[in-house]
Amino acid sequence: MSKITVSGPPARATIRTVAEDAGVSVAAVSKVLRGAYGVSDGLREKVEASIGRLGYRPSVAARGMRGRTWTVGVLLIDIANPFLSLVVEGANSRLQASRYKALIGVGHSASEIETGLIESMIDYRMDGILLVAPRSDGPTLEAIGEQIPVVTIAHHQPDAARFDTVNSDDRVGARLAVRGMLERGHRDIAFVFYTHSGDERTAVATQRKEGYLAAMAEAGLSDRARVLRVEGGGNIAPRDEGFDALLDLPDRPRAMVVWSDMHAVPLLNRARMRGIDVPGELAITGYDNTPVAALPLIGLSSVDQDPARIGEMAVNRLLERIEGRRAPSHDFVPPAFVPRSSH
Repeated sequence: MSKITVSGPPARATIRTVAEDAGVSVAAVSKVLRGAYGVSDGLREKVEASIGRLGYRPSVAARGMRGRTWTVGVLLIDIANPFLSLVVEGANSRLQASRYKALIGVGHSASEIETGLIESMIDYRMDGILLVAPRSDGPTLEAIGEQIPVVTIAHHQPDAARFDTVNSDDRVGARLAVRGMLERGHRDIAFVFYTHSGDERTAVATQRKEGYLAAMAEAGLSDRARVLRVEGGGNIAPRDEGFDALLDLPDRPRAMVVWSDMHAVPLLNRARMRGIDVPGELAITGYDNTPVAALPLIGLSSVDQDPARIGEMAVNRLLERIEGRRAPSHDFVPPAFVPRSSH
């Protein structure tokens, strides 16, 4: 009778067997796995080839026992904003190169939802959190930074000690938009803002408003500077009513620098629907240089923030935090003005 031999499963590859196969140290494999800085392309290729050959996959349980799960929480305020989506794409691209995995949550512009998601990310022992346009205030973020590495995007708090910030230089961006208007002969230029329910000091819209006011002062137009507020945020109906109020002003400004493409595009559309010539009667610029701004039928002049670079830089700072850096870092990515037909 033939004897059937039942063999057990092949031994699971470990970081040590990967190191032996690649002919490098365990420490070198560890550096490649966590995407540490200073790893040469040659070393990375050698280790990754061994990982592929051996089918090595780090154990989540083992990672947890070592105090690391190799997961990063990415929390954004809204998935409808195309700029924020591009930031997350840049962040995720960098995370993939580091072997960390991103778990994404959406706060829906509500601080209580955001707080619950952050608490869950901490409970699930994620290694760090990337907060994109957070609704939480400064003291709350400082408290979170005591528990887990945190980096924020689109939150201006240069005095933060327990978390890092990465932003477009929003003041410079608004100044570029005003200069774009000035170069086309406009002098009656207003800034279109929105009613902000949180801490205005940390909001990107506030930074852009300050940049607008500075640019108007530099041009000797401080006496003509106007900040116009639009009621409502993400709800389209109140925005349309607010835009109608702007367009119906008896002394409507000749040009409007709008704080975001999310407001500039519907304002431009509303003006055209009402028969207002853009830019003949009303010049408009936005901010974010979202894909819709570049559509020929839209042609919105806008400020580009380089969202992919912002996302990548934020992940770099977060990985540094995870690796033990405690000194705060506050970075700015320079913006660029993209002129089109709307101004």
